[in-house]
Amino acid sequence: MKGVVEGTLLTVAMRWTDRLIGLASTLILARLLVPEDFGIVAMASLVMALADVVFDLGVYVTLIQNRAPQQEHFDTAWTLGLLQAAAAAVALYLCAPYAADYFREPRVEEVIQVMGVALLITGMENIGVVNFQKEMRFDKDFVFLFSKRIAGFVATLLLAWWLRSYWAMVVGAVVGRLVGVGASYAMHPMRARLSLVRVREILGVSQWLLARTVGGYFESQLHRMVVGRRDSATVMGAYTMAGDISAMPSTELLMPMNRVLFPAFVQVKHEPDELKRVFLLAQGVQSLIALPASAGLALVAPELIDLMLGEPWRMAVPFVRIFALAYLASAMLSSANALMITLDQVRTLALFTWAQVLLFAGLALWAMPEAQAMQIAWLRLGVCVGSDLMFVALLLRVFALLHPRDLLRSVMRPLLGACVMAAGLCALSAFWSAPSTLVALLTKTLAGALLYSASVALLWHSAGRPKGAESFLLEKILDTMKGTRP
Repeated sequence: MKGVVEGTLLTVAMRWTDRLIGLASTLILARLLVPEDFGIVAMASLVMALADVVFDLGVYVTLIQNRAPQQEHFDTAWTLGLLQAAAAAVALYLCAPYAADYFREPRVEEVIQVMGVALLITGMENIGVVNFQKEMRFDKDFVFLFSKRIAGFVATLLLAWWLRSYWAMVVGAVVGRLVGVGASYAMHPMRARLSLVRVREILGVSQWLLARTVGGYFESQLHRMVVGRRDSATVMGAYTMAGDISAMPSTELLMPMNRVLFPAFVQVKHEPDELKRVFLLAQGVQSLIALPASAGLALVAPELIDLMLGEPWRMAVPFVRIFALAYLASAMLSSANALMITLDQVRTLALFTWAQVLLFAGLALWAMPEAQAMQIAWLRLGVCVGSDLMFVALLLRVFALLHPRDLLRSVMRPLLGACVMAAGLCALSAFWSAPSTLVALLTKTLAGALLYSASVALLWHSAGRPKGAESFLLEKILDTMKGTRP
């Protein structure tokens, strides 16, 4: 578990450094560009992401699961990845006119075609960088990802200042991917060759990963596709920006841990008791951190949007609140997906994901054919909550060693603490009027943190200070403090 902790802390810290760059980029671009620009890129990005996942053969996950891959495995995986990128680029070029017609936005066509070039560039990356994650060398993994991010950041901002157009984001993304290809070969000595020797072995493992990946795309993006069709580019820009902001607690806090947890779960896959212990500890730590982050985001949304993006983006506030609640529900089961893949339940995950897609599609397209962005956002929240409850039942059935009370114990105190925080901040807003938006944001943030920390600590102490997420984090904090003393 020590390697998991160190890897997680390193990955979270580095990812937040990366996020600061992304946040700075968003703040600046929101002033240089308008919601309509973001909406055009968001529409094109939906199509690009669809092509990316449709042709995704899951070769990276296959290599990570293989405990002793040979060079032939890497050669075949790289070849498949290159073919995948080429096919996706061609598909994007051919489908671009139809996508522009679907969104009723002609400017989307050229953007999609350029994004196809960006996908092709990504397919040329050195497959050897997968070893950074496989061998839990997360410092190198971060440097690789960071190099792409910083290059795209600089290029995008310079172009936005010069062009004042959505093209700044498109070309900036291409620059970042070009730098990524160069960095991948500079950082890892592997030089893969064109080969399909292990194609049956790799595709045999990844076919259900592909089905799950495509289903996951539609599960997370279908609501945006519906909004992009039914509303203007301006509404689409606000809707997409709200979704991206609301995802920050799960994306920036949970994804780094999950990136570390998957290899860690694989290492103890054949030790059920240890696998259960590691999973529950990870689940508890994730809930302890992500639940207050998502709930807090929903509570300070008006102040945050005003300060971050400015008045033109105020229409995004209700969307931020709804999506933050949706991500709060999902945060409580964040590591369960990695556990299911570890238990070789990719097929089950794929089928479950597609069931979610069909449920949302049936409601949004047939039951609510005239629903606009706000109604679609609420529908998204309802489907997320219902699906999470069903996923709990599925997880308990697959992993028989896990009991409902185990999951409940891992999330109960963070959930109650988040409720106390929400009640306190609502009362504060009702009885106190801040002199400025900045003061309101700072006061709510501080008060929320104190209420949550105090309530969770009290609940933990009342329960007899059991071993779990609270004791684990406290131990790590104390160890860190001891290590910093002279």
